[in-house]
Amino acid sequence: MLEIGSVVAGSYKILSVIGRGGMSVVYLAINERANRPWAIKEVRKGQGADLAADRKEIEMLRRLKHPNLPAIADVIEHEDSLLIVMDYIEGRSLEDILREQGAQPQEQVARWARQLCDVLFYLHTREPAVIYRDMKPANVMLKPDGEEIALIDFGAAKEYKPEKIKDTVSLGTRGYAAPEQYEEEGKSDARTDIYCFGVMLFQLLTGAAPHGLRPITEINPVLSQGLESIILKCTQVKKEDRYQSCGELLYDLEHYDRIDRKSRRRRRTKLTLFFATAGLGVLCGMAALGFWLGESHVRANTYDACILAAVSCSDTSEALDYYEKAISIAPARQEAYLMLLDRIFLTDDNLTAKEDKELRRILNDAGTGSMSHEQSLAENKEGYEMLAYRLGLAYFYSYEKNGNKGMALKWLRIAAQAQTLEPHMILRAGKLGQIAEYYGRIGMANKAGDAAISYRDYWEDLIVMAEGDIAGVDNITTALMVYKELVYQIYNRASLFRSAGVERQELLDELEAVGQLLETKLLIPEDGNQERNRLLMEELLSDLERAKRQVDAAFLVWEEA
Repeated sequence: MLEIGSVVAGSYKILSVIGRGGMSVVYLAINERANRPWAIKEVRKGQGADLAADRKEIEMLRRLKHPNLPAIADVIEHEDSLLIVMDYIEGRSLEDILREQGAQPQEQVARWARQLCDVLFYLHTREPAVIYRDMKPANVMLKPDGEEIALIDFGAAKEYKPEKIKDTVSLGTRGYAAPEQYEEEGKSDARTDIYCFGVMLFQLLTGAAPHGLRPITEINPVLSQGLESIILKCTQVKKEDRYQSCGELLYDLEHYDRIDRKSRRRRRTKLTLFFATAGLGVLCGMAALGFWLGESHVRANTYDACILAAVSCSDTSEALDYYEKAISIAPARQEAYLMLLDRIFLTDDNLTAKEDKELRRILNDAGTGSMSHEQSLAENKEGYEMLAYRLGLAYFYSYEKNGNKGMALKWLRIAAQAQTLEPHMILRAGKLGQIAEYYGRIGMANKAGDAAISYRDYWEDLIVMAEGDIAGVDNITTALMVYKELVYQIYNRASLFRSAGVERQELLDELEAVGQLLETKLLIPEDGNQERNRLLMEELLSDLERAKRQVDAAFLVWEEA
């Protein structure tokens, strides 16, 4: 062991022991000349396996540059030890805070979670990706400001190697580790870290032990159902059922309040008797008046009555029933479809998988006729093309919050070939449809072995998508969604764009252009969408800064390599 008060390498004075592991000791030291504290990890050279692991940790950490990770300043061969000089992270571990204070306020946990998720996203997008594998409160330090955190101890981390079918060594902490970390043929990847992350969130929010996971509202009913939903998705047993990337997870963490309301009740109080009785009464009245009103007029009045009832209804599930009843009465009319989309499925700018299933059920329902509702609406070219345009945008931008380009493709193709839409709508559907068409094929090779579509091609089309006065020819909501998509893709794919030859300045120029538009040209009108657009703009401004940092990080690592 190093002696307290001794000076190492002529620069670092050992002040105290601040941590111990099975094979190592961590000291607090100070460089008296610079008056700066450092952490020095001492690993005995005689401990072969541990020394090899620490050398691996050193090489890995040396390549990482992130504000929430400690940086290595020096590696010193000292007698029979290896000394690793790294940033001293002042503060306390979240494990200590949990032990003393118990469950933490959910707003605070959400802020920590976003920082940690950003760190994991950075690690997973390295080349090769770094899988942390030991996310737990003991490995997260909270700095004295109570806001900023740092992820420490990379002893269990590994670089992801696609050619390996399983992990060589199963590491991780029982209770936090994902199931695949202890399966004989298990292989950890980014989704493994997502599982451990979800377990840690559960413990931070409830104060409960990480064993026996259950919905957090069962422990504390006042906790956020949005965070509960996120944790449940993180901690699914099957990897394919979890978030597939920290980019998806981070987006939900930044918008958990939007999924925070209680699960919708899908009460199916059928209105058949009511409408049958009402219809019979109307028909009898018509007969008494000499049948002066035709059947089509009766059906139109009943359709309009359903729409009016849906608009005035405060219960979402009942309103949905009214809209569905209207559609079954007149499936070729577009109003109920469009209002269903706006007032039920997109009130929070998020078309969920459950809502998509409900929507497809309604479109495929044939009612009492031989044609599906969608087929009936298709005979009304104007109504069908407008619904196709609106559904294309909804799936492209809002499906499960991040958008699903593949699901948007059908509707965008219809809108791009439309004859009744405004020219700017047809143009936009065509641009988005082109992106959606090859979205799932970027980076893939054709039969000749060449890249079918490159990230450079993808970048060029993203620029085209965002060109022009979108707010002027379409509307400000569409403009904000377009810019949000551009910024989101830059944030998530900065390193891939870089590898495809897109210059750092090109990425930053586009982000700067969006920022200038938001600050100088996009004025939010005072209308029914004012609050929605204001929130979109606030989110976009925040996303811009994160995207700029991600671009800098992607090119910094590349330049240093």
